[in-house]
Amino acid sequence: VQLQASGGGLVQPGGSLRLSCAASGRSFSNYLLGWFRQAPGKEREFLTTISARGRGAVYADSVQGRSTISRDNAKNTVYLRMNSLKPEDTAVYYCAAGPNRGSLSISVSGYDYWGQGTLVTVSS
Repeated sequence: VQLQASGGGLVQPGGSLRLSCAASGRSFSNYLLGWFRQAPGKEREFLTTISARGRGAVYADSVQGRSTISRDNAKNTVYLRMNSLKPEDTAVYYCAAGPNRGSLSISVSGYDYWGQGTLVTVSS
């Protein structure tokens, strides 16, 4: 599976954005999908994950209530919508795909495939 993230850019505080991640390869609908981010000098941070069929999702406390993950298995694409953006949301955002083991994973080790990352900068 190859992943290509897009949609990053400069956003003002309080603004919104939608990141997309397009996948190539077979059996996209069998994979768990997640979004992570990494700020300079920090470890990669889990944000959210969605089940293979899109029926369940988990969010980190840092984005709970202002983010929505969704997937379109027909388009082999996963999305991350974020609202009320803050300067501390500035980071490189990564999408990831992992095997469906029957439970959602919030760990980097739960994902085998990673996109190249897209930079989100929240600043006025």
